[in-house]
Amino acid sequence: MSFWEFVADRWNRLLVEALLHVSAVVQCTVLAAVIGVGVGVAVYRSPVGSTIATALTSAVLTIPSFALLGLLIPVLGLGVEPTVVALVLYGLLPIVRNTIVGLSGVDGAVRDAARGIGMTRLGTLTRIELRLAWPAILTGTRISAQMLMGIAAIAAYVRGPGLGVEIFAGLTRAGSANATNQAIAGTLGIVVLALVLDGVFALIGRFTTSRGIRGQ
Repeated sequence: MSFWEFVADRWNRLLVEALLHVSAVVQCTVLAAVIGVGVGVAVYRSPVGSTIATALTSAVLTIPSFALLGLLIPVLGLGVEPTVVALVLYGLLPIVRNTIVGLSGVDGAVRDAARGIGMTRLGTLTRIELRLAWPAILTGTRISAQMLMGIAAIAAYVRGPGLGVEIFAGLTRAGSANATNQAIAGTLGIVVLALVLDGVFALIGRFTTSRGIRGQ
C-alpha cells in the first residue's frame, strides 16, 4: 500500500486524531498563557522576581519529555491529566519571558502620563501596559504553541490524545507492513497542523494589534 492509499484508507481515524491533537495544544497553550502572563505581571517590576521566574520556567525545559511524563504517571496516572500538566509546564517559558520583556519595555514616561491623568496602577496595567506589551506576549504564546505541537506527540507515551499515537505505533511496528506509512502520516499531520496554527496566530496578531504598535 502506498502512502497516499494508507492515508485515504485511514482518513477518518487520522482526522479525529488531528482534531484531538490540535485541541490539546490549543487548550494547553491557553492555560499556559493565563498562568504565564499572570506570573509575568506579578514579577516584571522586580529584577529578582523576574530572574527567578525565568530561571524556574527555563529549568522545566531541561527535563526530557519522557522523564517528566514518566514522573507524572504515579501521581496522575495515564491519559489526559499528565498530558495537560506536562504541556502547560513546557509552554510557560516563552510566555513568561516575553510578558516580562514586553511590560518592562513600556516607556516610563507613558506610565507617568497615565498616572498623571488619574489612572490607578491597575488601570495603567490593563489599559496601557498590557496593550503595549501585547505583541511581545502574543509572540511568546505563538512560540509556545509551536513547541507544544511537537511535544504533544510524546504524550502518546502516557496514552495522551493526538497524532503521536500514529507515530509511536509506526515506530513500534518498524519493519512490518505500513509501519513507515503510519509514522510518516502522524509526523506530516503534526507539521501541517503547526503551519495552520501559526497562520492563525499571524491573523490574530494582525487583527488585535493596532497599526501604531505594528509600525514601531
